[in-house]
Amino acid sequence: MAQVLEFKLPDLGEGLTEAEIVRWLVEVGDVVTVDQPVVEVETAKAMVEVPCPYGGVVTARFGAEGTELPVGAPLLTVAVGEPADGRPAGEANASAARTEGSRTEGSRTEGSGNVLVGYGTSEAPARRRRVRPQTPAPAAPAASGRHRTDRTDQGLPAADGRTVTGAAQDGPVPVISPLVRRLARQNGLDLRELTGSGPDGLILRADVEYALRAAAARGRTDLTADEPQRQTAWTPPSPAAAETARTVRVPLKGIRGAVADKLSRSRTEIPDATCWVDADATELMRTRAAMNASGGPKISVLALLARICTAALARFPELNSGVDTEAREVVQYADVHLGFAAQTDRGLVVPVVRDAHARNAESLTAEFARLTEAARAGTLTPADLTGGTFTLNNYGVFGVDGSTPIINHPEAAMLGVGRIVPKPWVHEGELAVRQVVQLSLTFDHRVCDGGTAGGFLRYVADCVEQPAVLLRTL
Repeated sequence: MAQVLEFKLPDLGEGLTEAEIVRWLVEVGDVVTVDQPVVEVETAKAMVEVPCPYGGVVTARFGAEGTELPVGAPLLTVAVGEPADGRPAGEANASAARTEGSRTEGSRTEGSGNVLVGYGTSEAPARRRRVRPQTPAPAAPAASGRHRTDRTDQGLPAADGRTVTGAAQDGPVPVISPLVRRLARQNGLDLRELTGSGPDGLILRADVEYALRAAAARGRTDLTADEPQRQTAWTPPSPAAAETARTVRVPLKGIRGAVADKLSRSRTEIPDATCWVDADATELMRTRAAMNASGGPKISVLALLARICTAALARFPELNSGVDTEAREVVQYADVHLGFAAQTDRGLVVPVVRDAHARNAESLTAEFARLTEAARAGTLTPADLTGGTFTLNNYGVFGVDGSTPIINHPEAAMLGVGRIVPKPWVHEGELAVRQVVQLSLTFDHRVCDGGTAGGFLRYVADCVEQPAVLLRTL
């Protein structure tokens, strides 16, 4: 007998609690095999293809692209097994898919146990993304009534089919947010004239903002001939309404949200300090040119700086550490897992080069290239983005000389590298044009004092100015 099984969003590891649906890889009615990827999701750390543990026919999907789901929420249902009526499994399962697919995607048949303000737990609607109306919806006369739009095609909870008329609006206004009420009150907007886009007609802030923009737009155009009284009585929107119409809100979610949380936590928990120094990088650039002229894979400047960092951390291990706040201990790590900042279209990410202390310049170059390409393609795994012990930030690629980096929590230090540019420099007692770079070190003052941090930075600068200093550690 065919059985419909529910596949829930699995635990993606690394403490992740939710993911956003980026792209569905299957449709309702498609036949899937065991471990076939069915959806691509974006977590706070990476893009992940989620495989389905069941083989059969997809009967329903839960959530549209752009929907954010918590771990444990249903992703899809699959009809598996042999049907009881003797029909071929594929035919029966496809029939089940058509039946199940006729329901609203995201509907559930059992209670969630989760309590939200204003809602019970007998039936939990699927989480959905906020959708702004695409066309103006001017208020209709109370006698004509208004109908809510069925949003099944968008993967949102289906409307209950009721018609909201002027008589029905005599009850409580379906809004629970005091911010929404205040925004409407400040701009003279009657909430009873709005149809909410939230669950059960709940009026959201987006609905109020849309109505204010629509009112502002009507004020800039001529009214129709059948509205002479409104033309004489209309007053321009308040400055607050005009400002609201120009405001753009960007959700802090996905990678952007993860970066915001980590940087805020770093600033809150870590008593950081920064020191910096200018260094003559002329000899470093000549050394790199000589290495690349000898044949073989090209060596990057970032790889040479990483090799210098690992040598410096061997001399100053206090900076390759973290702080256990509960035990009140500084934890020094034996291995160097070197993170490096990489800017992508999806935001700033910090891939980690494992065992960087055991790699030479050629190996470091290859690993930097691999991780950078994966970051730009959005294929980094959570393991590629976690476990770092020290971070190297080359912000010189943005054409800037200096910065005060924010430590990548829970690490204890970050080395920042500015652009390498020709500058006047006193070399061997004479003024000359040299390739100069500014180096900055931000460190957790709990793990060491300024003497240790200054010694680390000075050693890095010495290696940049005279790469032969590294021969002692090779």
